[in-house]
Amino acid sequence: MTQPSFGLIGLAVMGENLALNVERNGFPVAVFNRTAAVTQTFMETRAKGKDFTATYSIDEFVKALARPRKILIMVKAGAPVDAVINQLKPLLEPGDM
Repeated sequence: MTQPSFGLIGLAVMGENLALNVERNGFPVAVFNRTAAVTQTFMETRAKGKDFTATYSIDEFVKALARPRKILIMVKAGAPVDAVINQLKPLLEPGDM
């Protein structure tokens, strides 16, 4: 399995489908969802046998990504997005997107 440089946060319907589309087009994907059971279910069902890296914390998610990191946040608009950005900011480096 190749180390992903692309990661997706938020495995609701749109997040799952975007992650699957990116992987289907040849890019390994790291995924994170605030609810670990959602990540685990995704990995055991729709992502099974595909090039995904499951992570269970924001820190683990960032460390799983090759530099420069590309991150797509697919969580509910407003405060949830702000919360994710605030968790990511101290972990990212220049060049990460």
